[in-house]
Formats: sequence, C-alpha cells, structure tokens
Amino acid sequence: MRINPISVIYPESVQNLSQTQLERLAYIEFRLLFLGEIGRQDLMQRFGVAPAVATRDFAQYREAFPNNISFNGKTKSYVLGHEFSPAFKHFPDQVLTALAHGFGDGGVYTGSSLVPCELPFVPSRPTIDILAPISRAIHQQKIVSLNYTSHTSGLTKREIAPFALVNDGLRWHVRAYDRKSNEFRDFVLTRMEEATVIHESALQKHELPSADIQWNRIVELDLVPHPNQDHPEIIEGDYGMIAGVLHIKIRASIAGYVLRQLIVDCSPMHRLKGKEFRLWLQNHLSLYGVFSARLAPGYENMLD
Repeated sequence: MRINPISVIYPESVQNLSQTQLERLAYIEFRLLFLGEIGRQDLMQRFGVAPAVATRDFAQYREAFPNNISFNGKTKSYVLGHEFSPAFKHFPDQVLTALAHGFGDGGVYTGSSLVPCELPFVPSRPTIDILAPISRAIHQQKIVSLNYTSHTSGLTKREIAPFALVNDGLRWHVRAYDRKSNEFRDFVLTRMEEATVIHESALQKHELPSADIQWNRIVELDLVPHPNQDHPEIIEGDYGMIAGVLHIKIRASIAGYVLRQLIVDCSPMHRLKGKEFRLWLQNHLSLYGVFSARLAPGYENMLD
C-alpha cells in the first residue's frame, strides 16, 4: 500500500486524471515549490515508474500549468517557473514532515531529511507492538486488554475502549473508556504493556465516544500577550493573533495539555512571573468544569 506523504487538494483542471497520476503531478509541484527543481530520475525513483511515464507526467504538468515549470538544458532538470503559482493546495504540517523525514519509493519515509533540519528531542515513543492493537481497536471499535502503569495504582490489568489518539506536544496518549474506574480517561501509550484486542467484547452505550462529556465539550480560549512581556507586538506576530488575541476552540479533555505546552498563565490576575510566560488566558472562567484544567499553569490559583 502506498502512503502519500504530501497532502494536497487537486485543482479542477486535472481532476479527470487517475489518482496515481495526480499524486505524481503533486510531487512534481512539491519538488519545484520547496526544492526548486526536479529531474525525471526523481519521479522515477519516488514512484517506480518507467522513463516514458515520467516524461508523460512532466508534459502533462507543463501543459496544465505552463507558468510553473521551466526546463534547464544544462542540468537536464525542470526548475521553478518565473511566474510560479501553486496549482495544488499544500498543507504546511505535511510539507514540514516530508521535508524533515523524507520519503522514498512507495511513499515510505526514509528518515533522511530533504533539507537540513533539526528536530526536537522526543524522550519516548510508543512501540509498534502497542500502537498497532490500539489503532486497530479504535478503527474497529473494540476493547483492548492491557497492563498499565500509573502513578497512583502502579501496574494494573485494564480493559479500555480507545477511540482517539492525542499528542500533547511531548507524548502520545489515547482517550478511552476505562472499565476499571468506569470513566473516560487518558492513557499514555508508553506506559502500556501486552495490549491485546478483545474481539468478543462489544462496546456498551456508555463506553462510546458520544458519552464522553469532556471530549465532546468545546472550550473557547482567548490567549493574549502576557502583561510581563516588553514587546507584545512580537508575541502577536509569533502566534498569528488578530486584534491582539489568539482565539482557540479546543476539546475540554485536551485544553489543559495545550495550555501547559504553550506555558500559558491561567491565573485570573496574571500572577505567574517569569519571561517564559509569554501568554495569558484572558477568559480564565472558560476553564470552569474542565477536568484537564488542573494541568494548566496557574489554574489552582483561580480558587484562592
């Protein structure tokens, strides 16, 4: 199965082409836009196509978008056109992933970046032996039996009904109904052992995602430059604020994780000191009844 690492929206002018050819045309544009050039060999190696197919693809792209591509006779490669305008809509997150990790034949990531790139240190990653059964259970709506280590209970046997993966910026966890505590909780993937999908056990109505109040509740947060910052205009630009406010709509179950990751001062009177607090939660009452808010910096001060 080929996995296409470039997420794009295809323009109407070429939507009559096959899906595989659309992917190759999108790849041509990707290389032109983000690397400035592409050769026939690049296309052949990426998709495993014959020289005649690659030649046809370049001709198809040039016919559809003539201003986007030029041929350099010296290097025998195609380069970015002087009047280039993206025909495909590329998504920044996927582009950054492709640039940072690269991809090889068949769309498999190679681990070799396309441009020099330094990535943040990730202290731990879930193993495939854990991630695979969890993702299967999410897709198939099944129960997972596993051993789980927590700070409060230590190592215990659990049966959970997972329904969504969540990344809090530092680690991956899964949102799931826990049959041990009879409530919806977050389970860190790296704390799991011996995960097995139980196909015989059907989900009950109260175990479905629709019953998770904190997951389904949407919280609206207004983040502004922290008053202790000397240059709020820089922070406004860094976070793409509009009229000095970054307005976020987010699930209540993950709001605390995001506020902690962004180091947002959530105290009512912006009492937290230190230049690391670049943002302040202006509408702190929006966290009322949000269970994950206990993770947010300064949240406990709201009750003083």
